[in-house]
Amino acid sequence: MAEKASGERGLWAGAVPQDASLLKEALTCHVAQQGLQDSLFSSESDNSLYFTYSGHCNTLEVQDLNYQVDMASQVPWFEKLAQFKVPWTSHKDSCKLGIQNLSFRVRSGQMLAIIGSSGCGRASVLDVITGRGHGGKIKSGQIWINGQPSTPQLVRKCVAHVRQHDQLLPNLTVRETLAFVAQLRLPRTFSQAQRDKRVDDVIAELRLRQCANTRVGNTYMRGVSGGERRRVSIGVQLLWNPGILILDEPTSGLDSFTAHNLVRTLSRLAKGNRLVLISLHQPRSDIFRLFDLVLLMTSGTTVYAGAAQHMVHYFTAAGHPCPRYSNPADFYVDLTSIDRRSREQEVATREKAQSLAALFQEKVRDFDDFLWRAEARQPGVGVCGARQALLTDTGHVPTSPELPGPVQQFTMLIRRQISNDFRDLPTLLIHGAQACLMSLIIGFLYYGHGATKLPVMDKAALLFMIGGLIPFNVILDVIAKCHLERAMLYYELEDGLYTAGPYFFAKILGELPEHCAYIVIYAMPIYWLANLRPGPEPLLLHSLLVWLVVFCCRVMALVTAALLPTFHMSSFFGNALYNSFYLTGGFMISLDSLWTVPAWISKVSFLRWCFEGLMHIQFKGLTYHMAVGNLTIPIPGDVILSSMDLNSYPLYAIYLILVSITGGFMALYYVSLRFIKQKPRQDW
Repeated sequence: MAEKASGERGLWAGAVPQDASLLKEALTCHVAQQGLQDSLFSSESDNSLYFTYSGHCNTLEVQDLNYQVDMASQVPWFEKLAQFKVPWTSHKDSCKLGIQNLSFRVRSGQMLAIIGSSGCGRASVLDVITGRGHGGKIKSGQIWINGQPSTPQLVRKCVAHVRQHDQLLPNLTVRETLAFVAQLRLPRTFSQAQRDKRVDDVIAELRLRQCANTRVGNTYMRGVSGGERRRVSIGVQLLWNPGILILDEPTSGLDSFTAHNLVRTLSRLAKGNRLVLISLHQPRSDIFRLFDLVLLMTSGTTVYAGAAQHMVHYFTAAGHPCPRYSNPADFYVDLTSIDRRSREQEVATREKAQSLAALFQEKVRDFDDFLWRAEARQPGVGVCGARQALLTDTGHVPTSPELPGPVQQFTMLIRRQISNDFRDLPTLLIHGAQACLMSLIIGFLYYGHGATKLPVMDKAALLFMIGGLIPFNVILDVIAKCHLERAMLYYELEDGLYTAGPYFFAKILGELPEHCAYIVIYAMPIYWLANLRPGPEPLLLHSLLVWLVVFCCRVMALVTAALLPTFHMSSFFGNALYNSFYLTGGFMISLDSLWTVPAWISKVSFLRWCFEGLMHIQFKGLTYHMAVGNLTIPIPGDVILSSMDLNSYPLYAIYLILVSITGGFMALYYVSLRFIKQKPRQDW
């Protein structure tokens, strides 16, 4: 071997004098290419830690957990109604064990991956640990965090949960998204410089510097890539520097290269003294090698829990060696999956899975952390492996920092909403063009009379259209916008980022800038084109009344969006409510001709009060001359109002009634936010 190596060195030595210039050029080109590659992929190949967890080491322990899932509760109530079933009833046969005898212990510095086929119980494990097991019940067992029994308060202090679906505002940049969350999530004691540094550290840690000033985007708007958007979602939770990070299907929807880079980021976060727990379906081989620990489940039972590098050794000893050149994750997930294509195959595969689960329980019976390992001594994994005695029961409960108060929450929420809304220029232009076009169409329809006054009924029809047509367009826009943000609102309220009160005021007041511009564009042209009553006072009173009725309609749309869980249900209910107000508004049928139920509806119809107020502004105190053949009969405006039953209240009372109706809708909106979970459709 020495002679061969010497010969090779001699060959290279002999080649250098002959082709020195060519070799030098090749080396220069190689160095240049390597430098270009490093510059392009430095964000992924850089393994340095910019933002580590500096608190106490954390432990997460699950002991003999049995969790029962009510399958009937997973079906939304509105789908039960569609099937003519009573939504609040449940049957005993709909309950099944989602998790059986689950035990494991994870420490800081480790990344545990939960893998398995569909229905294996991955989502149930995350739901139980994060305390979000809606529709389930823990039958037995215990979850311990840092030596303390898990409680919702302890989970909120120690655990960060990154959901499967990204819920971010599309028009904000990456840095702005993190900066707004930093203002809401970091303690009051942090100065602005410290908050900015925390945002910079998270951006550096997640390798987002190259897209920090790029809009987040979504399915309909171009922004950062899918992998970068997922890392932004992780950064939102990483800002408050949690010791335990739990992620639900973080690689779903990503290509294999992006998924690998994302898991590398999570592995690096685990090396920064964090405990990382992720659920995956079937990771590819290079992703599998990044895991410290693997929990393989099937039908709610544990088939293997231990070091990822020892899984092949464990199953080989059990008589199931992994074929050469095969991905261990794919092979063993397929091995433990339940084949339901036929009854015989289902029974056979279920028996095999149960035997493997029983074998694993037998092998880990003597291990205190319930993780299988090949050697007798547990290897130290992560930065806390050498301090096992401390980690066994730390008993450490982090102190709850004093978070920003309601005023600061409101300030940041309204700033975030206005920034997101006013950057959506296409939507703003469409809304402005819609208001302008509607105003011009109605105005030109009544244009050209000059000094000749319109007939009484024509003017009444014009005033009813002014107050009745434009709010209808507002309803669908507001409902659609609320349902797009519903999932984000649900997650942020669940995480305690803010409370319902600050969001309520921010949402109501955040609608005002666009609302005011909308009314100006709509009300002004139509007033002059239709030659309505001249003078600044009638114009201001007219514009204020239209402003009130459209704003009342906006709040009504917010109520329907908060009350009902889907866009279709909210839009149907909102349109039905609006049509009932429209038909009882006093123009389609006179108010004194309504029977009892429509008459009561007309009492709360904002369209009725808007129509009555507009009629007051245009007719009150004036005399109209009606031509009957060759005769001209003067008719006082008060007589016209009385004949249409629109003279029962003075003008100031009409404004107060509209304000009261708007206040009632606002109170109902707050109650909906406060007591109805804004659960999005995909989380049922």
